[in-house]
Amino acid sequence: MSATQPMEERTASRYETIRNTLREAILGGQAIPGLVLVEGPLAELFGTSRVPVRQALNLLHDEGLIRRFDGRGFLIDPEGTCEAPLRVPLTRKLLGLEPQEDLIDYRPLGERIYDHLAETVIRFMVFGHYRIDEQSAAQELNVSRNVVREALMRLRDKGLVEKEPYAQWLAGPLTAQAVKQDYELRILLEPDALRQGIEHVPRSELESMLKRIVTAQEAGRHVQRADIEQLEQDLHVTCIAGVSNTRMAAVIRQCQIPMNVGRVLHEALHTSNDEAMLIEHRLIFEALLYGTVESACSCLRDHILKARERTLQRLKVLSVLPEPQVPGYLQRMA
Repeated sequence: MSATQPMEERTASRYETIRNTLREAILGGQAIPGLVLVEGPLAELFGTSRVPVRQALNLLHDEGLIRRFDGRGFLIDPEGTCEAPLRVPLTRKLLGLEPQEDLIDYRPLGERIYDHLAETVIRFMVFGHYRIDEQSAAQELNVSRNVVREALMRLRDKGLVEKEPYAQWLAGPLTAQAVKQDYELRILLEPDALRQGIEHVPRSELESMLKRIVTAQEAGRHVQRADIEQLEQDLHVTCIAGVSNTRMAAVIRQCQIPMNVGRVLHEALHTSNDEAMLIEHRLIFEALLYGTVESACSCLRDHILKARERTLQRLKVLSVLPEPQVPGYLQRMA
């Protein structure tokens, strides 16, 4: 998972969380068949903008769990037998979400918009070069232009977007050359950061991290993307968080952006399993627990080298896949 703040603290993208939550409620029978799902009320219920809700509903529609009808919104109808739509105010109880208090996003609006824009930029930068329109983003996300501008300025500080004087904001492209350069820096910096930071990670936490890797290996092709991203978080964020050189830490975070190629490929192909990555992670944590820090650093360097080649291959795959539906505030440049 990316180490770009604050996204490293998230184990799944917002729309995936919404989709998975609604999917479980529908398949589990908690959500009422015939209930009409509308973007606005759902966005308020989940404490987010309409964009991730729209993405989640489109995925549920593609899966056949909800359907369009002669009216606004979608109808919950997994069996294809509902005729009369049930139009009532949406509540957590109606959707079977009563126990899941953590679904509501209580973060300040600026943080939510920053998070959303960062996720969008990372998703699309692998497909090309884009112009970001502040005003269109403000209208689509239903916030002021100042909120959008502040978020974009933070993204610029993280190296995700750029802005020329008196020009529009630009994002991407993530090229093979840029990937190679980022991984070269990671190969040089991350092993030393691990050497410095690992002393701040309790052994019990390392054991939990190793257990998560083993669990992911046992899950095989059924492993969830959120679990994969947690493993990336464990190794590439938590284990090096104690590095004392703040400039080194900032460079590492920025150079880890290409790691998101795996997430984008997952969204396109709906597959999360990465056996080689799991083996390499396991070797690192076993060295930390039962070997030496130096052997772990050596394993980490080897892992980053191999990850570079996998990322370059994934970029090639993405280059022939269709571009996802682009938000209105992103304009692809020739």
